[in-house]
Amino acid sequence: MEFIQVTKDNLEKEHICCAISNNMDVQVTSKKSWLSERFDEGLVFLKSEERGKCFIEYIPAEYAWNPIDAEGYMYIDCLWVAGSFKGHGYASELLNYCIEDSKQKGKKGLCILSCAKKKPFLSDPKFLKYKGFGPCDEADNGVQLWYLPFEKEAEPPKFMENARHPHIDEKGYVLFYTYQCPYNAKYVPVLENLAKEKDIKFKAVHIKSREEAQNAPTPITTYALFCDGEYVTNEQMNDKRFLKLISK
Repeated sequence: MEFIQVTKDNLEKEHICCAISNNMDVQVTSKKSWLSERFDEGLVFLKSEERGKCFIEYIPAEYAWNPIDAEGYMYIDCLWVAGSFKGHGYASELLNYCIEDSKQKGKKGLCILSCAKKKPFLSDPKFLKYKGFGPCDEADNGVQLWYLPFEKEAEPPKFMENARHPHIDEKGYVLFYTYQCPYNAKYVPVLENLAKEKDIKFKAVHIKSREEAQNAPTPITTYALFCDGEYVTNEQMNDKRFLKLISK
């Protein structure tokens, strides 16, 4: 498999969204805009030369849009291999590239979000364990921080206190999200319109800076839905899923 590193120079022409073929789709343009501002911070986006779900995205942890204390580590935003790409060792190839690149850049190790059992949009803990990762911190909602230290004495990363106990003092549905995930530009307005139509109290909080993300009340900032102050899910909602949720 040949891989392509997406950079500022080729960002506009490269296909970066695993599910959307139209480069002018608002979901893709919003993601590309977010990426373009991260490259100078050391973000690496490596993908298959073929279109599909086969890529890794990582960044020095101090620039991660997550409330983690992981100085000297590299944070993996996303490692995703699915569909016809599964079963060929591509996930290992992408991860190995990240490991070698991070070592050359003098990093202490890698860290990534996961959980004890596989959840949507979080890395598979079985794969991480197989590759030598282990959990080093856990929030009250079960989201875990996993790490792969390059040296045994490396201090483990941890969640910031504001993310350790996901809770907000606000009634109704509150959604925290970023444009790091390419689907939000389309589906957040869907929920806003549906909530208005059904007279449901709903507020969307668009996280627009690293500082806002690192002070968020949740380990997951790409998409985190709360209801009456309590964390509900990081699984992206369309109209049908949201209606099913509120019917409960």
